[in-house]
Amino acid sequence: MSEMISELITLMLMAFALGMDAFSVGLGMGMYKLRLKKIFNIGITIGLFHVWMPLLGLLAGKFLSEKFGAFATFIGGFLLILLGIQMVWSTLKKGEEKVISPVGFGLLIFALSVSLDSFSVGLTLGIYGAKTIMVIICFGIMATVQTWLGLLLGRKMQGWVGAYSEAIGGAILLAFGIKLLAPFL
Repeated sequence: MSEMISELITLMLMAFALGMDAFSVGLGMGMYKLRLKKIFNIGITIGLFHVWMPLLGLLAGKFLSEKFGAFATFIGGFLLILLGIQMVWSTLKKGEEKVISPVGFGLLIFALSVSLDSFSVGLTLGIYGAKTIMVIICFGIMATVQTWLGLLLGRKMQGWVGAYSEAIGGAILLAFGIKLLAPFL
């Protein structure tokens, strides 16, 4: 029993660390003028991605090398930089339609970018034989809650900084993407 509690605590700490991506990016994306219903949907989507990505990682863990984890981080960083640049650019080009927003395909890119690292962790956990159900429940719930917190805080900050909030949100995403890519530079 103590072994299972120990594993649960470890997985919750890992889920919290992975969910910080979702929180940070949610903080930036919360700078969009989002309704509470959209914030709810975004959180659920991110949570689902944090269930499926580690599940896929767990299943693939026996077959893929550790180098794929670095590749996933590179792709995640690139996607965050793309989102950040788009948000800053759209602030400069007032009145034009946004290329990427947290709806539809943009939401899928957003969710994918913050959940790629959970795929990498899933690979490692698959190699070590972690309990699949515990992993996906911990990762999914933690990512959902942290995304909601980031989006709500970002939404609140959007009211404080006005018209430049989208550019600030884009800068946050851009900085986070650069941070992910720093080891590759």
